[in-house]
Amino acid sequence: MEYVSKTLSLSSLLLLLLTLESIFITLSHSKSIVKTLPGYPGQLPFKLETGYRHLNLYEKTGEKEAQFFYYFVESERNPEEDPLLFYLAGGPGCSAVITFFYQIGPLSFNFANAPENITVTLNPNSWTKIANIIFVDMPAGVGFSYAMTKEASISSDSILVKQANDFIRKFLIDHRKFLKNPLYIAGTSYMGIITPIITLEVYKENERGDQPSLNIQGYILCSPLTHKFMDFNSRFEYAHRMALISDDIYKAAIGNCGGNYVNTNIVNSICRDSLQRYMECTSGLNMENILDPFCNKSDVKPYCQENYYNFGEDWMNDEVVQQALKVRKGTIQKWELFNMTMHYFEGKNDTFCYAYDIFSSFAYHKKLVSKSCRALIFSGDHDMTFPYVGIEQWIVALNLEIDSPWKPFYVNNQVGGYEMAYAQKEFSLAFATVKGAGHSVAQYKPKEAMALAERWLASKTYSSSM
Repeated sequence: MEYVSKTLSLSSLLLLLLTLESIFITLSHSKSIVKTLPGYPGQLPFKLETGYRHLNLYEKTGEKEAQFFYYFVESERNPEEDPLLFYLAGGPGCSAVITFFYQIGPLSFNFANAPENITVTLNPNSWTKIANIIFVDMPAGVGFSYAMTKEASISSDSILVKQANDFIRKFLIDHRKFLKNPLYIAGTSYMGIITPIITLEVYKENERGDQPSLNIQGYILCSPLTHKFMDFNSRFEYAHRMALISDDIYKAAIGNCGGNYVNTNIVNSICRDSLQRYMECTSGLNMENILDPFCNKSDVKPYCQENYYNFGEDWMNDEVVQQALKVRKGTIQKWELFNMTMHYFEGKNDTFCYAYDIFSSFAYHKKLVSKSCRALIFSGDHDMTFPYVGIEQWIVALNLEIDSPWKPFYVNNQVGGYEMAYAQKEFSLAFATVKGAGHSVAQYKPKEAMALAERWLASKTYSSSM
């Protein structure tokens, strides 16, 4: 009887351990294939995987645990060989839904009968036609990603770099068939601070011999923030180029402000007077696209961008939608497109949940110049959030040789924008402006953004031995 009792105890212990292991595996990483979505007729004609990736900031102690939700779409062309893009939305605090449904993902919302009936349609200019793409909600507290401890809900630029880097590596360990695919780190807007640093870290890990080795090829930036003074300061120069301020306003500020058009509290009174006229001329503009009006809340149709975002939130908060996406019930209270407690704006101080602790990513761009690396930087020429003027300034400061001079590029036999290319040894950088586009380039000019990405990705010949 004693022997039987011990056997049962050991069996019970083994069962308990197996159960705990199963729970841990489920929490550490769960994934599902989504075949249908509410509002879309029939089965999805592409492979969509959603899931969670469990990350710790401190692996040894298990502290700061968080679950990061992702959408992974395999290339609709040739997933075995096409590039793999790890794509971060801006903010910080923007859900991956903004890139997935509003910009470069395979689906778009149809708001013709909104808000009563929101449907989903295929995006003819999806980048998933030419690449595998991972869209991820980062940091914790964004989209469907959530923190499991109070500590995990606190993030920063530098924490986000580490977590994004860990996510990429663990994702590829779990999806080993994509290890050989050319890898690009991509980001938009505020992720211009984060993306080059993540890219450099991947190169360093390969050089250290960390396993598995990742086939990193470079990075892609859309309308990036690079320097938290230079980019905001460049708005003044941009305003003059776009005829938003007159020559006399421009010349007065040039003469009186010593190149500082941002920190008005420390400049002289004559400068402040000059900048006051500049602010009067530009304060009524939509910074996302200076051609767009602000939303008039009394208008019902045609809907403006703010309405489209609100309708998207309604759809994502539908319990049936969340079930289809395999979202863990009860992990978040209300889904939001933007977590405004994290979202950055000029001069904003750290919040209780996010520290803006990286001022500039320029030094990381500079270090990447020494790598075998490719970069694509593109911006809308009507974006005043982070104008192309500031982007030009830091690119010039890299001191690269011009490989191809400024020239137009064409889409459907029409000028889609302008581009030029730089090179130094094994590093290359392509810079483009998209005609008529605002901050979220692919949202304003989807065909042009797609043409840029497709041509740039195709211009690289990859080794089959990688």
